[in-house]
Amino acid sequence: MKINKSTGLIMILILVVALGRLISLPIPNFAPIGAMALFGTAKMKDKRLGFMVPLAALFISDVCLQLINASGFYSTMFFVYGAFLLIGVIGLLLKNNASPLRLGIAALTSSIVFFFVSNFGVWALGASYPGQSISLLATYELGIPFFRYTLMGDLFYVAVLFGAFELISKRFFKTAAIQHH
Repeated sequence: MKINKSTGLIMILILVVALGRLISLPIPNFAPIGAMALFGTAKMKDKRLGFMVPLAALFISDVCLQLINASGFYSTMFFVYGAFLLIGVIGLLLKNNASPLRLGIAALTSSIVFFFVSNFGVWALGASYPGQSISLLATYELGIPFFRYTLMGDLFYVAVLFGAFELISKRFFKTAAIQHH
């Protein structure tokens, strides 16, 4: 498969922010996960690659986290990856119109999807509260303090990924196209 400049740039940007997960930040849930899924499916011409590249980057960063501090593999991975795929579907809706307003709405929607799916996983597996039986509603309530960090991370990384792509594309790809004509 031949990879064009645009696809190569998308893959590099996704890998860079995915590896950013390896940096320990004092802010829980401030991560590029949702933004990677939105960006990949919104920008990649090939839908399969749009899902596969961000998913592979997430998996690679999970493997690295596992090797570094044994936090890369977790009981709710199935739910996190499921939320990631759902967020990718939201990214498909941005394919032809990724205005700042639509990006903000998509980031907010992605945060909400991630919140509900991942916390459902926590509840379903009893992951955070072993030996205790708490309701699904209580699990969501306990997850609320983390939601704002998820939203902040999604908004930040959406701006970084889409912004960097536009800046680099305009600076390097458009100039090259003009020079060839």
